[in-house]
Parts: sequence; structure tokens; C-alpha cells
Amino acid sequence: MKEFQIDQLIKIAIALSAEKNIDKLLDMILKEAITISNCDAGTVYVREGEQLFFHNTYTGAAGFPDDMSSKKKSMPPLNLSREYVSACAVLDKKKINIADVYESEEYDFSGAKKYDAMNGYRTKSMLVIPLEDDKSEVVGVLQLINAQDSNGEVIPFPVEVEDIIAALASLAAVSLTNRRLSQQVLDTLHSFVEVMVEAIDTRSSYNANHTKSMVSYARKFLDYVGQKHDSRPLTDEEADSFLMSVWLHDIGKLVIPLEVMDKATRLGDKKAVVKNRVTVACLMEEIEGLKNPADKDKHEAKIEEIRKAYQLIDESDTKGFLPDDVLDNLRAAAKLQILDESGKEIALLTEDETVAITVRKGTLTDEERNTMQSHVVYTGKMLDKMDFRGIYAKVPGWASSHHELLDGSGYPQHKKAEDIPMEVRFLTIIDVYDALTAEDRPYKPPMPTEKAFGILDSMAQEGKIDRNILELFKESKAWER
Repeated sequence: MKEFQIDQLIKIAIALSAEKNIDKLLDMILKEAITISNCDAGTVYVREGEQLFFHNTYTGAAGFPDDMSSKKKSMPPLNLSREYVSACAVLDKKKINIADVYESEEYDFSGAKKYDAMNGYRTKSMLVIPLEDDKSEVVGVLQLINAQDSNGEVIPFPVEVEDIIAALASLAAVSLTNRRLSQQVLDTLHSFVEVMVEAIDTRSSYNANHTKSMVSYARKFLDYVGQKHDSRPLTDEEADSFLMSVWLHDIGKLVIPLEVMDKATRLGDKKAVVKNRVTVACLMEEIEGLKNPADKDKHEAKIEEIRKAYQLIDESDTKGFLPDDVLDNLRAAAKLQILDESGKEIALLTEDETVAITVRKGTLTDEERNTMQSHVVYTGKMLDKMDFRGIYAKVPGWASSHHELLDGSGYPQHKKAEDIPMEVRFLTIIDVYDALTAEDRPYKPPMPTEKAFGILDSMAQEGKIDRNILELFKESKAWER
């Protein structure tokens, strides 16, 4: 019997070390404890602060419902006071073995007696063992009821069983503690992610919903693929590691200047300076006309020329795309000589302003675009400073590669297909899709879904993104709100 129990304990230890779900782990412990002690019923309480929370019950008694675990959320917690024997085991950090609770004078069993009366049951022998971790902290309680002999008669819990159950309880406590510590680390990581994303969203009114939208697409897509296409759906940890990379993919934007990240027009902050320069130039021409009435028509014509040049600049500042003829006219307008407040002749636009207003598509100059694109480099550097391990080890690499394209034309490392994993391929697709359809971008209106997928289809035909994943994304309709 003892050899069997020791072998069984070793098997349980191996099983406990492999089980990651705390609910299943505690259920496994309870059932094994009941089997080893040959008792009628048992309960596990988990300690949270100064209370014991009912976790699960397992019993074969006819007077109990078959499934007590369904009631665990409605059962009130026990305060750590001496009116409860389970609380006494915690407070005293000791095993409690009672032959007959109705005859005990040392502990208050009024609660057990009341429960017996409600269920037509008779609690007699009881073994209560605190779940004590390796630091002597009590993290829960294992309570067993009514040990039985081979004939099914209720007997006291034998001392030798007490030792084995205590060993099992100790092993359970350490496993439970390790799981809790692991969960605390993960919770801290998730909290950090939420803080960082909130910081990005708060810093810029534009782009605020981008990350949240992408996470929503990713969750729905993973669920769809797991149900419809994948022979082995991702574990919770595997899915979480990928979602973590989605949450963090734009963390590098924290260091991008707002005047670049939120630049809604080509000139941006330069627009006010140009407008003021035009106003001064027109006033100077008007003054010159007043000084020299004979040249008044010439100065009025100059004012009209300046205003037309500024009108072209103003209209071009917000257009999505500028054709060659407009760019040529803008360059000519930029060189128009005007008077400053001192009467000195200067060009209508400075060199930097000319570069900005002649951006063919979008609002960013090449220099500003390089600055903006550097956010993925900063994402990699920032995440590399964090200690991602195990299943989360690839999070920094995935997050910092979402602008890489299969043909090597992406950035920052110009990776090619063989170096771009499936996770990154999907991340790239949803990043492009949301960028095209987002309603909060300062430099363009949202694009209809059909047109966005048309652009993605073209990218797939050009070998830039993964066609199979794109088709799965369409099929999943994860993009639907």
C-alpha cells in the first residue's frame, strides 16, 4: 500500500509540474487526495488576503449534488477567524485531524453541522491541511471529510495517510505559488503593454485607435483559423505572445517627434510662417505703390501674382497627390521674389519649405519619412531591453518587423520572404489594411474596404505580402466591426 502511494505521489508530482491551468491543477490535487485517503468528500479553499475562497468540491456522497464546483462563485468566502476550522488551520499553520466533529470541543463545527442538516448528511471525521509553500506562507487549505474503511464505514483519518496528504498539499502549494508568480509576471507585462499603448494614444490624437483595431483583427483571425483551418489551434500562451507583438508593434512611436507623426499637411507648422511672409510682402508692395503713384499698377500686379502663388501653395498643401505640372508650378512659385519687412528681396519659399510643398504624395518629406520609419528601429531597441523569454521570446522580432515585405523592399532591414515568419506576414497585412481604412489619419480620408483590399491584392501580386494569408484574412472577415 505505501509503495503504491509513493509511486502514485511521484506520478502526481509529474502531472502537477506539467499542468498550467490552476483550476485543473487544484481539481487534480483534490481528487488524488480523496483517492489516497479513501474519503467521502473534500474541498479546496484558496487564500486571498485575509479570506479563504471556496474553489472546488468533489464528493461521492448521495446527500450532495454531483457537481458542487458550479456553486463556487456563489459561495461566500470564509474570514480568517476561529469560528471556521479551515481558518484555524491557516492561522495556526498546522494539520487538524478530528475523529468526530460532533464530539470535538476544541473547534467550532456549527457551520458543518448546519450544512449537514440542510443536506441530510453526517460529517464525522475530518482532515484539514494548510497548503504551505516553500516560504512557509499558507496559500490555501485542503479539507477532507469522512475517511472510509474497506467496508465503507466512516473511520478517523489514519496518521500515515495524514503524512502523504501533507506531502501532496505541500507540492500543491509550491505549484500554486509558482503559477501565481508566473501569472503576476504576465499580468505586470500586460499592464506595461496597456500603459505604453495608452501613452502612444494619449500623446497623439491621430492614430489613436490603430493598435486597438489591429488587436481586434488579430483576435478574430486567430479564432477563425483555429476553428476552420488549423488542426491544432494555438494555445492561450501562443496566441497571447502573438497578440503581445501586435500591442507593441508601434511602441517606437513614443520617440518620434509629434510634428512628424501628426503632420496633417505638407507644410505643417511652416504654413503660418509662409502666410505671414505673404501678408508682409503684399503690404510692402502696397506701401511702395503709395510712395510711387506712377508705379501703382505695377505693384498691384505684383500683389496679384503673390496671391495667386500663395493660392496654389495653399491648395496643394492638403492634396493627396500632386502631378508633374502642379509640381513645376509650385517650384516656380517658390522662387518668386518678394519683399520682406526690411524691403529686401527674398524668395517666396525657403529651400525647406519648397521641399515640403513639392512632396508628390502624402505629407512627409524624405527626411521626415525616414524619421517616421525609424519607429520600427526604436521598437526593436526598446523591446530588446526587456527580458522576453520562452514562448514570448520572439515578440521583439515580430513587433519590429511589421514593415518588412517579402520582396525585400520593406524596412528597416529589407528582409526577404525566407526571413519573414507567418506571424510577421499577417501583422504586416493588418497594419496596411488599418492604415488604409483608418478614420483618424490627419493626411487622408478613410478608404473603403473594397478599395483597400484592391491595394492589398496588388501588393500580393507584386510579391510584397503573403497571398494565402491575405485570402484567409478576407475569408475570416475579422476586419468587420
